[in-house]
Amino acid sequence: MKSVGKCYSVLFLVMAAIQFRADAQSTVPAMAGLSSQDRMTVADLEKRVREYTELRERLELELPKLSKEATPEQIESHKTALQKSVLNARAGSKHEDVFTPAAAKIIRTIIKSGFKGDDRADLRKTVLEAENKGIPLKINIPYPEDKEFVEMSPTLLQALPKLPKQLRYRFAGRNMLLVDRENGLIVDYMTNAIP
Repeated sequence: MKSVGKCYSVLFLVMAAIQFRADAQSTVPAMAGLSSQDRMTVADLEKRVREYTELRERLELELPKLSKEATPEQIESHKTALQKSVLNARAGSKHEDVFTPAAAKIIRTIIKSGFKGDDRADLRKTVLEAENKGIPLKINIPYPEDKEFVEMSPTLLQALPKLPKQLRYRFAGRNMLLVDRENGLIVDYMTNAIP
């Protein structure tokens, strides 16, 4: 009897392991299916993002620290000072410094393969109905405060290359922006992200 119980226990563990593996594979981001060349492109994108993040962190450390009791005016002043510091440091930056053409192509492919049929139509509808028309596609300018942020779905965020906490992907029409979360600057953008 004990050996039958052990067999059922082993069988249960094997079945649980198989199910766990199947569940894990079904939630693996689209990045798992990339070629080695595409993985190198994503690694290059992540390196460029990290370089920006390190620059803005260094610049922020040079600013006076905000106290926990900072007033809204002090917070806004800090944000403006950080914007100016980043703008000065990135004066020579250009469009596609972060979203290179190769990286943009991969992101478009991830979105296209991850959103098909009704899902793509829903994504397109959500993005195009947002109150963010007229956002200039230009780097090193603040994202307009009067424009709506279109949040990324968790599914899409899992599929896209990971960003540090300081940066966010944002849609503006069918375009995708890379926006600094704290100072609001548009770090880079890519056109026609949504098919």
